Amino acid sequence: MNLDGILFFPVTPFDAADRVDEEVLAAHVAAGLAHAPGAVFPACGTGEFHALSEGEASRVVQVATATVAGRVPVIAGTGGPLAHALRLARAAADVGADALLVLPPYLVGGPQAGLVAYVEAVAAATDLPVIVYHRGTAQFSVDSVRALVRNPKVIGFKDGVGDVGLAQQIVRAVRAAGRDDVAFFNGLLTAELTQAAYRGIGIPLYSSAAFAMIPDVANAYYRAYIDGDEARRLALLDGFYAPLVSLRDETPGFGVSLIKAGLRLGGVAVGSVRAPLVDPTPAQEARLVDILAAGRALL
Repeated sequence: MNLDGILFFPVTPFDAADRVDEEVLAAHVAAGLAHAPGAVFPACGTGEFHALSEGEASRVVQVATATVAGRVPVIAGTGGPLAHALRLARAAADVGADALLVLPPYLVGGPQAGLVAYVEAVAAATDLPVIVYHRGTAQFSVDSVRALVRNPKVIGFKDGVGDVGLAQQIVRAVRAAGRDDVAFFNGLLTAELTQAAYRGIGIPLYSSAAFAMIPDVANAYYRAYIDGDEARRLALLDGFYAPLVSLRDETPGFGVSLIKAGLRLGGVAVGSVRAPLVDPTPAQEARLVDILAAGRALL
């Protein structure tokens, strides 16, 4: 599976009655496709996977898959309680998704053998390949990842922990095992801020929540990153991403809330976030307006 390119994690729009707005979702995904992402990841972290019912998540994946229509890979989110994860995996396969991003189990942690068994159970539920998400209650050791990649259906590893030393060891162990086809992703919040370091340890791909909100700026950063244009990359980093991260860090969950707010400011009726996330205050939203304007000025 070719996943080269900036990775698009769409939000999940809600209407005034707090229902998934499928029409807005389709338009949002289509708008992102116009900026040539490498793949689309519906019903994942930026899409508020944690707040979606099983039926909602399945419909989000179905709408996104139909909108993409085979132009790029669609990787559907699954995870949480094991039975829930298995049903979502099967539903994603039924509507034509290309792969699964396996988010952490719900609430409980488990020993390494249990985490491996969780991923293996999801992988066995369908014919779809899976990407392992390393974060929260699912933090994998080098030995666990080495065991997982013995399964050819495990095609990716997304790091959301930020332990660069451990990530380096995992990359080296997977390559030493002969799996040159496993894709590695930087999945930290606002990954652009750390991607230069991740590329240095063999993790060239990253997820971009900002792409869902301001794809022209996100693509400008990506092109500078790929082309080795350090002056342009650092200008975007200092002028847009660093202020965005500063605002994001003021309130838990703003990695999603600010993206939805930015879309609303741009006239896309994606609605509010669901609890336990909260929307920005008017003062924070005003600062976001300035940050978005500063980013566009750098184009």
